Amino acid sequence: MAMSGESIWNSTIREGKMKKEYLVTEEPRMTPVHPGEFLREDVFPALGITISEAARQLGVSRQTLHRILAGTIGITPEMALRLGKFCGNGPGLWLRMQQKYDLWHARKRMGAEIDKIPAHSSAGNQIGM
Repeated sequence: MAMSGESIWNSTIREGKMKKEYLVTEEPRMTPVHPGEFLREDVFPALGITISEAARQLGVSRQTLHRILAGTIGITPEMALRLGKFCGNGPGLWLRMQQKYDLWHARKRMGAEIDKIPAHSSAGNQIGM
């Protein structure tokens, strides 16, 4: 369990077929990238695909895809499944990117309130965390 002032940010590293997760105790200094920004700036240009064509292939409306690319809506589990298939990297990456983005912003918004909550680290060990 994280101590006061620490955040839990998991990083997954693949070694062969085994995945290991490591506790990262420092909050990132820079805002994590919204998955939509990553799609807009890196993925679609690399594929040479238009937003309209990507929306068609993903089976979503252009408006939905535009909202994701603008960062006004997040990646849902359903969209993560679509993007994971589309990009060939599975849904987990997209959900983790969205989770890191959401947690970072929630921490910035709620930091003082969360800091007032006492940590009961032994309770996490008893319930299998």
